[in-house]
Amino acid sequence: MTATAPAPLTGPLTALEAQALSLDDPRPHPPEDALVQLGHCVMTELLDLLADTALEDFQTTLAETLIGAFHSAAQRIEREADRARDDLQRQVRDFNGSEVADTDLQEATQRTRAADVAVQAVELIRDAAAQAYALATGEAWQPWRGSVKASRLSAAQVEAREAIRAMRARRHRAVDPGTVVVGFRAAPQADTAVDAGRIFDALNWARQTWPDMALAVTGARGGEKLAQKWARSHGVTTVLARADFDRNGRAAPFRANDELLELEPVCVLTLANSLDAARGGELKPFGPALNLAQKAAERGIRCVTVRLRA
Repeated sequence: MTATAPAPLTGPLTALEAQALSLDDPRPHPPEDALVQLGHCVMTELLDLLADTALEDFQTTLAETLIGAFHSAAQRIEREADRARDDLQRQVRDFNGSEVADTDLQEATQRTRAADVAVQAVELIRDAAAQAYALATGEAWQPWRGSVKASRLSAAQVEAREAIRAMRARRHRAVDPGTVVVGFRAAPQADTAVDAGRIFDALNWARQTWPDMALAVTGARGGEKLAQKWARSHGVTTVLARADFDRNGRAAPFRANDELLELEPVCVLTLANSLDAARGGELKPFGPALNLAQKAAERGIRCVTVRLRA
C-alpha cells in the first residue's frame, strides 16, 4: 500500500500547523484534526474490540495503558527537546558572530522547535484518546503522577532567544498549577446523582470566586473522580497529589493531604460522606476528608463543607 500525504491545509491555521509550517521541513506535518481523529479511532477500536469479550474485565487497564503510552512518548520527546535546548542555550551564550556559529545556531533552533511540534502532536493524540475513553466509559484518565499540560500552545518563536524563553515558560506551566489552587477531597461512596449535583455546584462556586483556579485532588474514586470530570469539561487544570500506598502504607491518604496543602490552596472543599440519604447513613464518614478539613483549619485555610441545599 502506498502512503498518501496529508491533504493541503486550507482555511485558518491552528497553532500547531503554524509552527509546523515555520520549520522549513519539506515533509508535511499531519493536520491537527487528523491527529485528533487518530487518537479517537485508536481508543474506539480498542474499546469496540474488548466489548463483550473475556478481556472486557481488563478494559480500564488496557485503555489507560494505551493513553499512558502516548503520554510517555510525549515526555520522552520533550526530554530530547530539553537536551537540544540546553545545547541551544550554550550556543547563544558562546556565540562569536562567525558564519559557522550562525549556521550551528540556526540548526539547533530548528531541532528544538521541531521537537516542540512533535510533543504537541503526540499530546493531541493522547488527549483525543483520553476524551474518547471518557465519553465511552465515563472515566477520566489521569497520569499516575503529576499533571497534564494543555496540548494547544501558542505559535512558535522564530529567534533562538525566543525559543529559549518559550521553553522556560512551557516548563513553568508544566509544574506550576497556577496562582490559585482549590483543594477537594471526597468520600469514595459520594458518587450518586445527588452528590454529583452538589459537587458540581461547589466547584462552579469556586470557579466563579477564583476564575483562574486549578483543582487539586488525590485522584481517589468516587467524589473526586466526579470533580476531575468537572475540571476536564470546564477546561480547569487538575493537579494530582496521589496517595502513595507502596511508600506510606495505610498513612498514604493522609500524606496525600499534606502534599495537597503544600500547594497552598486558597480554599479546600470536603465531602466526607454521601449526601444521598439511601447511602450516606449506612457508611462511616471518610476519614481523609475529615483530616484535610482539620489540617486546613489549623493552617488558617478556608474550608467549605459540601452540603445539601438548605
